[in-house]
Amino acid sequence: MAEAQRAVAVVTGSGQGLGRAFAQRLAADGFRIVVADVQADAAAAVADELCRLHGTGAAVAAPVDVSDEDSVGALAEQVQRDAGRWDVLVNNAAVFSSLSMKPFGEIPVAEWDMVMAVNVRGAFLCCRAAVPAMRKLGRGKIVNVASAAVFQGRPNYLHYVSSKAALIGLTGALASEVGNDGITVNAVAPGSTETEVPRSTVTPDQVQQIIARQAIHRRQVSDDVVGAVSFLVSADSDFITGQTLTVDGGSVFR
Repeated sequence: MAEAQRAVAVVTGSGQGLGRAFAQRLAADGFRIVVADVQADAAAAVADELCRLHGTGAAVAAPVDVSDEDSVGALAEQVQRDAGRWDVLVNNAAVFSSLSMKPFGEIPVAEWDMVMAVNVRGAFLCCRAAVPAMRKLGRGKIVNVASAAVFQGRPNYLHYVSSKAALIGLTGALASEVGNDGITVNAVAPGSTETEVPRSTVTPDQVQQIIARQAIHRRQVSDDVVGAVSFLVSADSDFITGQTLTVDGGSVFR
């Protein structure tokens, strides 16, 4: 398939963790991947990895700070310049692994604002950048990565949980605005997922408690989540929009 005709998926925060796993799966599905990450070296490494696996042109790195309007604008310009189209957006970039657990009254205002800037404003800015390009195509897929923690009332991460709840609200409201443009907007809400990113705030005992709460009693890994995103960006989900799919091994039921 010619590069100009290959569908393009932009995955934010794909330099590591779940984002990297999403990029790997969508590349295997045939998408040309834009590896968008604030860590330029990590983005370049993942793009190189995908090109080695799937051929030259399978991926391109795009350094971006999703919380910054100008940086997201530059990302949109790069996508159009390098790929000429924008079919899929996976809003995965988020602040989480670097946060320490603390009672809500101990969360500094600056830390609250930083989490909201990346996790919520970042998704808004990326959607605003992607939708015009999708409208030109007459179709598009947006997937927002929320969290099952929203449905658990998880304590000591109030800023993170609130930001992910905001993404679920954004998903439904945006879906109602862009449905007639052929664009679907959905969310996935993963449970606690083991990736290569270290999590010093989760102890082995806490991991066992998480597993015990699940209907499926094993540790959730990236491969458990990527299929949901693959489905939501495929033609099989064309009549599904505004929905949030929880992928957590049966920790919450709703």
